Amino acid sequence: MKKIKFIIIIFSILLNSSYTNANENFEEWKINFYKYAISQGVSKNTLSIIIKDLKFLPKVIEYDRYQPEFYEDTSTYINKRANSEKVNIGIEVYKKNSGLISRVEKNFNIEKELLLSLMGIETNFGKYLGKMDILSSLATLSYDKRRSEFFTKELIIALKLIDNKKIKPKELYGSWAGAFGNFQFMPSTIQNNAIDYNNDNLIDLKSAEDSFASAANYLSKMGWNTNGKCFKEISLEQSIPIKYLNFSARKIKYKKKLAYYKKYIKNFNNNLGNDDEIVAIITPDKEIVENSNLYSPAYIIYGNYEIILRWNRSLRFALAVCTLKDKFKNEL
Repeated sequence: MKKIKFIIIIFSILLNSSYTNANENFEEWKINFYKYAISQGVSKNTLSIIIKDLKFLPKVIEYDRYQPEFYEDTSTYINKRANSEKVNIGIEVYKKNSGLISRVEKNFNIEKELLLSLMGIETNFGKYLGKMDILSSLATLSYDKRRSEFFTKELIIALKLIDNKKIKPKELYGSWAGAFGNFQFMPSTIQNNAIDYNNDNLIDLKSAEDSFASAANYLSKMGWNTNGKCFKEISLEQSIPIKYLNFSARKIKYKKKLAYYKKYIKNFNNNLGNDDEIVAIITPDKEIVENSNLYSPAYIIYGNYEIILRWNRSLRFALAVCTLKDKFKNEL
């Protein structure tokens, strides 16, 4: 941990030394971006309003360069995010919006428990939406070279949404990476999945109506299966080849029929599914916790788990979401 803190300090010093030049170059970037945005179909009217207020945000670069996972074991991570306090708050949110959530559940065939779980973990039911200027965050990351292409596309999409009066620029405050609203949608997610559920000609992802419906629409389009499983904790034999263990969320490998993995699971039982079910194995502590046990904790993951990974590519985020979802099942 001392080594990690030292790296962070050195990294911050190096970044601070480059901020003056970055600010100067950012103004030049704005001129070039204006021309590019026009070529992509963004209106001059929108750009004249937005461009002058775009700021280079040094903190965004810091967050992008050093995104520390929480250096705690998976059990602690899950318990902090899928605890009884979160369940109690979610129950109150459901009581206040039960009619709406029930309609959304029926219309999109997405369980209310899953919607509450995602909202609870993403923003603590709308309490922590983020305070960063999203347009400046996207501009900063577009200007930066590391992932410029991705964030330039997101910024162009955001500007077109403003052009089409789908979102209001003055309300665009959220995460450092440009995510917005109760369920933390990026501009491309808004464009492809957000719904004006209350028909007021505006997509307001801070409102209950639009945000719950948009989240349900997104999950439905990704293929969430209400009858499917998410994950099961297992105990592994150490004879399992390491190559079969996924400890990175970047790409889940070695998805095989459950029958193939039987011999490697100490506590194998019928609750894990049928032999032909396609599964994979994850051991999420490996890349997060120092001196962790490679084989424990371990989980069998199913199709629904990978849907949550597409929402947020974090092994432990998906575990926490499904855990909290199951806890709501017993309470609603």
